[in-house]
Amino acid sequence: MAEPADRTSTAGQRLGAPESFGVSTLEPGLRPPTQPPGRQVSIRVQMLDDTQEVFKISQRSPGKVLFDLVCAHLNLTEGDYFGLEYQDQRKMTVWLDLLKPTLKQIRRPKNTILRFVVKFFPPDHTQLVEELTRYLFALQIKRDLACGHLICNDTSAALMVSHIVQSEIGDFDETQSWQHLLHNKYLPDQDVIRDKITDCHRKLVGQTPAESDYQLLEIARRLEMYGVRLHPAKDREGTKLSLSVAHTGVLVFQGYTKINAFNWSKIRKLSFKRKRFLIKLRPDPTNAHHDTLEFAMASRDCCKIFWKICVEYHAFFRLFEEPKPKPKPILFTRGSSFRFSGRTQKQIIDYVKDSELKKVPFERKHSKILSNSSMSPQSSSFRSQVPKESAMSVLLADQPDSVRLAHQAESNGSDNPPAVTSSTNGFHDVPTAPGTDPTQSRQNHRSHELVPDQQLLNPGSPGSDDSPLGSPRVVVNGSGSVNDLGLGITGVLGPEGRQLSPLTSPLLTEAGYVRNDDEDEARRKKFPTDKAYFIAKELLSTERTYLKDLQVITQSFQSAVGKDEAFPESTKNLISANYDPVYKFHQGFLKEVEQRLAQWEGRSNAHIKGDYQRIGDVLLKNVQGLRQLTVHLQKQSECLVELERACRSSRKAETLCRDFEQQRVCYLPFNIFLLRPLHRLLHYKLILERLCKHYPPTHEDFRDSRAALADISEIVVQLQGTMMKMENFQKLLELKKDLTGIDNLVVPGREFIRLGCLSKLSGKGLQQRMFFLFSDSLVYTSRGMTPSNQFKVHGQLPLYGMTIRESEEEWGVPHSFTLFGQRHSVVVAASCAAEMERWVEDIRMAIDLAEQSSGASTDLLSTSPSDHKLMEDGGVEEGSEEELCGSRSSLERQGHRGNTTVHVCWHRNTSVSMVDFSVAVENQLSGNLLRKFKNSNGWQKLWVVFTNFSLFFYKSHQDDYPLASLPLLGYSVTVPSESENIHKDYVFKLHFKSHVYYFRSESEYAFERWMEVIRSATCSASRSLPGTRKDLY
Repeated sequence: MAEPADRTSTAGQRLGAPESFGVSTLEPGLRPPTQPPGRQVSIRVQMLDDTQEVFKISQRSPGKVLFDLVCAHLNLTEGDYFGLEYQDQRKMTVWLDLLKPTLKQIRRPKNTILRFVVKFFPPDHTQLVEELTRYLFALQIKRDLACGHLICNDTSAALMVSHIVQSEIGDFDETQSWQHLLHNKYLPDQDVIRDKITDCHRKLVGQTPAESDYQLLEIARRLEMYGVRLHPAKDREGTKLSLSVAHTGVLVFQGYTKINAFNWSKIRKLSFKRKRFLIKLRPDPTNAHHDTLEFAMASRDCCKIFWKICVEYHAFFRLFEEPKPKPKPILFTRGSSFRFSGRTQKQIIDYVKDSELKKVPFERKHSKILSNSSMSPQSSSFRSQVPKESAMSVLLADQPDSVRLAHQAESNGSDNPPAVTSSTNGFHDVPTAPGTDPTQSRQNHRSHELVPDQQLLNPGSPGSDDSPLGSPRVVVNGSGSVNDLGLGITGVLGPEGRQLSPLTSPLLTEAGYVRNDDEDEARRKKFPTDKAYFIAKELLSTERTYLKDLQVITQSFQSAVGKDEAFPESTKNLISANYDPVYKFHQGFLKEVEQRLAQWEGRSNAHIKGDYQRIGDVLLKNVQGLRQLTVHLQKQSECLVELERACRSSRKAETLCRDFEQQRVCYLPFNIFLLRPLHRLLHYKLILERLCKHYPPTHEDFRDSRAALADISEIVVQLQGTMMKMENFQKLLELKKDLTGIDNLVVPGREFIRLGCLSKLSGKGLQQRMFFLFSDSLVYTSRGMTPSNQFKVHGQLPLYGMTIRESEEEWGVPHSFTLFGQRHSVVVAASCAAEMERWVEDIRMAIDLAEQSSGASTDLLSTSPSDHKLMEDGGVEEGSEEELCGSRSSLERQGHRGNTTVHVCWHRNTSVSMVDFSVAVENQLSGNLLRKFKNSNGWQKLWVVFTNFSLFFYKSHQDDYPLASLPLLGYSVTVPSESENIHKDYVFKLHFKSHVYYFRSESEYAFERWMEVIRSATCSASRSLPGTRKDLY
């Protein structure tokens, strides 16, 4: 009983519902149950077409009463596939329990909106008899696509959206279709594939809305993420996974890739204990898994919610009838009394088969064309549901012109059409074979959509020989044939004449889709070509990476140390108070930049120049907002000092931090993340400088860009001193982890200058040593044999009173020089003349600084605890000798990353200065690149982040951690030669010894930027330190 007072016509009248009720969970002919006496309460329910209806129920009525009222209001017979979900007081999405009183579940009914959505996704949509049910399923698919839940490749997404558009506006019209796509968002990244959507829509002429629903569900049901709702979890090793449940059983995902599936027939018991979800398998000697699998979820409530969904899915798809309620125990209860309530899928199919249902007309809210409400439920033939033209357009949606011409020849009378073949163009992603590099693009991942095994489907499903419908099998993946439709086209055949697997289909796997270079060029031309657009795009891509880095501090680190009492509460609060506001601010900034870029691309595609083709106004607004965060930015140096104090004073706190640095999400030393907000200011300044340099003074965006540059420059000058001090402090802390045998590396006044490999001449000849140059001393080390491969200190040369002399002729060793100290001298040799020049220049400069300072340096090799303070502005006292020894042994046990800058310099026989680190900070970059190995044919699309002298590879910018990294020290970056046969634009080559990688960017601007930042890492920076840094010394 919907409340009629709020509108002129009820939703039931709008949908054409008759007076009698068609209630899903009741037997035929019965009316809804009488509600218990009591006060009536209004409950709001949001339907799948986004309308809201108000239903009145009694205070004591169970959830089943409300659900039956919704189904009766829609006149929905197959309502058991659906459910009502809502957010409870814990902000968790849960299903309404049909057996419990509604108001005991919904504490605040006035402020709660329930959503009527699909709950059970059947493997075969042909089991849905009513057109209304299929329409509601199509609305659910539409919602899942828009929310990003239904992940698929661009080809499948474009085809599904084209069917949605066909059902809403009818046959293709250039102007109408383009405007409709501009004003309606069906995909998160819709603008990128808008051309492909219109191409698919062009081929659907004459298709009715009901037929579009059928084709949409036909495509969607073959996708791996169809009906999947991910529940975050971790395995025993702490790897982040997601659990889901489907008609086949429990699924395990890593990201959006299904890595395991446990069929219902193999599961003996599902249970949960606290926040651990347990899957007990039936004994199987051939099974490599343990009998009991354990997954850790966020909380006990998360476990219980997922366990309930599993119980309901198992009962709905596996049982013949609704399970009986458990008898009430006499003395005490054990376990949960929760059970599935409603009809099972078999009961629904039997009921629909035995009943003579009348065809009920209804109105499609979003459709601008009249629906015939065709497709009678009693129809025994599927021919009316699958039109010839529609099925053919699905088959040929993404085939080359030659295939479409072959089809036209066949339809004109040709008896022998050629077989459909496909090849992979070099630009496109190719599936990664086992054993190759694990990194792959999100696009490549999304292209591997799996078709469910037919044995897992119901016996009567289309495609099986004993299908009661006797319907033709409609193949939407291009690898089969459409029978009984008079089309006469054959699919891709294997060596023995068999049809190839749907996994190789050109429709659902982009690897099989042929795209030529002309098509690529045409696609690129549809995007803006102004340099300002690519500068704005760089801002967007680097902002996404920056926000991910802030999440490491505000979310990952806080959750790692938040529940441990060993970590000081004051330090946690200090970090949270100064980084959370910055994170929230940049969340809003990122949304504004994303919105502006989307408008910019959309306006350009429509060939309309407007106010959206600029970025300076967005930057000016947010740079002014950054001024209010200056207080937090200034205090972030205090956070770094306090964190080090906490680690010095407590071994447990130190272990917590080191354990966190071992997690994949912390892909850099944690202290570097703490400096990210200060470094980001430099990035904004450089981006605005490029923008102002590009714009002529008369450009409408020049004034805003120049004002933003002035503001950000003022903030940078204000924080420059703090930034440089903290960079040096962070670098000393990082080196302290790499060195063993040093007690007091971090002292006031000591500055790091250079580290790298030199060969030391001794009685045994030249031996490779790692040298560390500070402002007061030169330390040489060798790589130790500890599990973490720390460097053991062998000696220290104070710079005060040191002299340096080139001695290549004296010793007969190329690129050698002698260091004469007050106590002893050392002969060393560099790997090349340029490397020797860098070392000699930096050592001489450091000697001059040491002469100007107070005198002799502190002994780094002392074994007693020092009384020095960490920094001038924040004193951190040393711990006891016992604590320090315990810390070092803890480090050796735990180990730390073996690909730190020190280790890379050791293996590549090179060196890095503090100036190089400062330049690398300014030259961070991220974005999409296509990568190709030396001996491979295909290009692989990756999200690539350049920072800390390394490239980090992700599937997409949404990933939390990189899949692989490539340190660039020692590499050379060039452009491929003609002999390498790389006939593509914007390609650069990375080369080190026998290692060769090719990377392809999307534009000339991106190509130049990647070359610029990578050269900053592969080539040493300026030979002398800037004056400001000398002043700090």
